[in-house]
Amino acid sequence: MNKPYVIYNLEEAKKQLDHILKDVENDGSYDFGAYKVDMQHLYHHLNTAWNARQSSQEESRECAEKDFEKWRQFPGDIYMGI
Repeated sequence: MNKPYVIYNLEEAKKQLDHILKDVENDGSYDFGAYKVDMQHLYHHLNTAWNARQSSQEESRECAEKDFEKWRQFPGDIYMGI
């Protein structure tokens, strides 16, 4: 597992989640548009933490456009059923 890259993305996701919570709780002008953009950013980091977990340090450092697009997608190998 590429722990440094996983940690980086999970830390970024945590910051984004804290940002969302703060804005939802305290910003009366926070609307669906801002929420949608913020959630996309959150999911980008969560998805990348999962999808790039087996990437090499070089792959994560380079982060080619094809990898960026592949890694940010919702994981296809996680079953979300009951």
